[in-house]
Amino acid sequence: MVLGPFSPSAILTRLWTRHQRHEEARSQRMRERMGSTKFFGSQVGGQTVINYAYTDLPSRLMTWDIYYFFYYSWALPWIILPLTPSDSGDLDELAVTPQNIFCIALHLVLFILQLVFVLSLPAALFFPIWMAVACWGAFLVFNWAFCLLLNGPDIEYHSDEKFAEARPEHAHEQWVFLNGVAVGDHWMKNNLNRLALTFQRPILGIHNQTSGIIFDVFECLIQRNFGYATYDVRMAYRILKDKLYDPQYSKVIFILHSQGGIEGGLVLDWLLQELPQDLLSKIEVYTFGNAANHFNNPHRHVFSQALAQQDPAAAVTMTTTETTQPTPDSSPISPLTNAPSFDRRSTKSRLGDMANGKAKTNGESKTNGESKINGTPKTNGKISTGVSSTPRSSGPPSLRKDVSSLTSTRTSTAAQDRALGHVEHYAHTTDFVALWGVLHFCTSLAANRTMPRYIGRLFVRASERGGHQFCQHYLDGMFPLERDPVTNKLTRCAEENEFMESEVQVGTEGAAGQNAREAFEISWLGDTGFGSGEVGEQVEVHGDQVGRHRRKGVVKVKDLSRLWMYRNGMSPPDGPPLLIRENGIIRNATM
Repeated sequence: MVLGPFSPSAILTRLWTRHQRHEEARSQRMRERMGSTKFFGSQVGGQTVINYAYTDLPSRLMTWDIYYFFYYSWALPWIILPLTPSDSGDLDELAVTPQNIFCIALHLVLFILQLVFVLSLPAALFFPIWMAVACWGAFLVFNWAFCLLLNGPDIEYHSDEKFAEARPEHAHEQWVFLNGVAVGDHWMKNNLNRLALTFQRPILGIHNQTSGIIFDVFECLIQRNFGYATYDVRMAYRILKDKLYDPQYSKVIFILHSQGGIEGGLVLDWLLQELPQDLLSKIEVYTFGNAANHFNNPHRHVFSQALAQQDPAAAVTMTTTETTQPTPDSSPISPLTNAPSFDRRSTKSRLGDMANGKAKTNGESKTNGESKINGTPKTNGKISTGVSSTPRSSGPPSLRKDVSSLTSTRTSTAAQDRALGHVEHYAHTTDFVALWGVLHFCTSLAANRTMPRYIGRLFVRASERGGHQFCQHYLDGMFPLERDPVTNKLTRCAEENEFMESEVQVGTEGAAGQNAREAFEISWLGDTGFGSGEVGEQVEVHGDQVGRHRRKGVVKVKDLSRLWMYRNGMSPPDGPPLLIRENGIIRNATM
């Protein structure tokens, strides 16, 4: 019997066709509602006004955080949604694999137990204090032991060589990744391997170990409101500082996700307080779904800051060169190669001081070419502090002549005259963590100019796959991979994708001064930019090439993203950098 249009196959075909039309219409409405990818220049400001910052009282910060937690709670499902697709296969967090199922099951158990624990806290009022404390302690010990099933024994992890081997042209780079909430060692390794496959470089991972989703959220509140550095923050600081002082590296690429943005921000705050500017300029930071409430990268000179805000066209063309060198007769480094050891000289000095009853000075400090303005010394770019050329018994230790130079030269445009080399943030409009963190603080105008700002360029994507998972949502959507047509294995980052080809609105000239944003002239990379917001010498800011984009009113994300220039083992046009030695430190000659 022929059923015709009522046959099961015909009914299924009609239903499938209707479903496809519905999905296409929904996608079209979503695109119309969300618009194109939005780009915010560094030091952003918008229509909303925020009257508190991370320097405020912790109690006030905590109150606002709890308020905005519920304010943005509509986006909580997008921490794990969408569940599909899993374009990176086994590397994705929600791909159907035995290891992923095991991790998700453990997190579900932890979530239920921790939720019961939190809800039962008020019941402690009806029990003796010792009993309540004992119960809390027992649960915390159990929670720690249970999390050992998720966390490995190490805090340092490395990507597997089969995904990316070390190349000689990348020997001067160190890539470091700091993970986010609820990541055990299995997902940590997957994150590292996914990054290695995307950028074709070995990745060092610093593991922010999980304590369960709820406890991880509590840890986020404590870290970002009280500035408390947990063990993994302290270890990240030690590791990053060690890499920065290593003369092998001229670039340290720091990639952060979710809670890693909070911890990485704390690490950078410490580094900004302590490290020399030469070492800080090695750092490039790229964040995804950043949960931090601040991000610092100060200008090195007030002149550069004022110029970037008031005259961005001049800021991208004006070059600042800072040279520091000692005078030959006042070097603090002893020129003698046969000078006594530091211990012997120190011993002689102490004995001499004891015999004379007073301490001897080691010389006088002086400034070359010194002039005074209103009583303040001005060095005219040359600073020399040293001792008499006559050998003394209590001088500083001798150094080899090949590493004892104190000459330093730093050249940059006024627009990029900042402590850190570069900072970029990537966020989804439906990612709860990004809404609670980078999107809230970075797109709100500060109530007054003395409040800290959230520094870094921000790419905000509106997408149906705009969740929070690092591999499945962010990297698969923004840096998708290609597969081998024969073996179907993941091979490299795709050269074209929807996000990088999407159009962004061009900032108007003078936007930096009006909205506390850097103007588009500073952000523009184009085909010849250095990938850090600078404009190539052959491209005029108001020239034809930029003008064509201005007349269209849009440019593409790939024209503004420096991280995109590192895909598949490539480097921005300023790299591999010219490596020069400065005080025994190898660094980028253009920084």
